[in-house]
Amino acid sequence: MDKNISLYSLILQNFIDKEPIQKIKAGTILFQEDEQVENVFVVLSGTISVGRVHMKGKEFIMKLLNGDEMIIDYELFNHKPKYHFTAKSLTDSEVIMIKREIFEEFVLNDKTAMNSLIYWLSTRYLKAQMKCQDLIMNGKKGGLYSILIRLCHTYGIKTEEGILIDLPLTHQELANLTYGTREVIQRMLKELREQEIITYDQLKFTVKNLPYLKREVDCQNCAVEICGLN
Repeated sequence: MDKNISLYSLILQNFIDKEPIQKIKAGTILFQEDEQVENVFVVLSGTISVGRVHMKGKEFIMKLLNGDEMIIDYELFNHKPKYHFTAKSLTDSEVIMIKREIFEEFVLNDKTAMNSLIYWLSTRYLKAQMKCQDLIMNGKKGGLYSILIRLCHTYGIKTEEGILIDLPLTHQELANLTYGTREVIQRMLKELREQEIITYDQLKFTVKNLPYLKREVDCQNCAVEICGLN
């Protein structure tokens, strides 16, 4: 198959004129864990987090999705699927909502779309495996460094100071991404600032020494499509 034909592009081509664009305010819950699946979401702009809230109240962010992404977090082609995670907009966003049945019917009846879906799913499976590897092999510190590398790939903008992660993040939100506590994350970030590896200003991080972070986690230099937070 031609990998250049992305699932996202195919979905946009077929549904952009059929479904209205929904404007979502920051902090809005798109769906919650255990709810019946009604829609597939196409993210046009903004940033949406997908994750879980532990029974003790601790929030974990599994991934961050921005423009050019889709939310298909359920068991495809199941008779009555439920969402396994909760999706929330971190910023003002724009999405297209496609009824689950319509999306699945489109994929089943379009060979190119099915091939693109298989490639999309396999890429996300590998990406999830790589995230697990980073957290298991490198511990909390390596997990933080890995997330910073992935943030650079997904939201990074090159500047004179380094790579600006163009996404506002509190220390708590970064802790949610690394599955650690805010106190531990703050301590590790302080060390990185003191070593002039990163800076933090107006809720945005700048990575000044990306090679250092990569060396510390024995980075495999995966393609950007694998080493991201989506």
